[in-house]
Amino acid sequence: MPLVEIAPPTYDVDIFIAYATANNFTGKPVYGRPACYLHADAAECLARAIALAKPLGLRFKVFDAFRPSEAQWVLWNHTPDPEFLADPKRGSPHSMGAAVDLTLIDASGHELDMGTAFDAFTPRSHHGVLDIPPDAQRNRALLLGLMTAAGWDFYRNEWWHYQLFSPRGKYEVLSDSALSVSMMP
Repeated sequence: MPLVEIAPPTYDVDIFIAYATANNFTGKPVYGRPACYLHADAAECLARAIALAKPLGLRFKVFDAFRPSEAQWVLWNHTPDPEFLADPKRGSPHSMGAAVDLTLIDASGHELDMGTAFDAFTPRSHHGVLDIPPDAQRNRALLLGLMTAAGWDFYRNEWWHYQLFSPRGKYEVLSDSALSVSMMP
């Protein structure tokens, strides 16, 4: 199963792979190399979402996509919280190339307010919460609408996480060795 690299100009997105930096909940880089890949089915859905956002003057900023199974273990060993992380024994949709973490950005590249930061492991990150500003509620609803119209399913606890429908059993959990150039340190 080939993974598709998600990068401009083929995909009009900003790439900021959070787990290749210390700017993530672990406080240190998990990946040795920032890279963005998706399964071909997911890449097709992302392309549809990009096309839907463009007439609105919006683009996507991607925080994470394919996550090697080794990286999922690093995250789980740091914070084994099943409300926000898939247990690597079950397999994460990220490790199948079937999930993406992202937000919306405006024409100048500024992130739209979503009420919490990416990877804020709190109930305020859940879809449908009312204790965030109205603009953030509107932005989350817009992101949800664009992504679901493009064929993505959402995870109710994370406004930033979208995945293909029922990926377990359909897509294989992949390790870093699936890539021609390693992401892991």
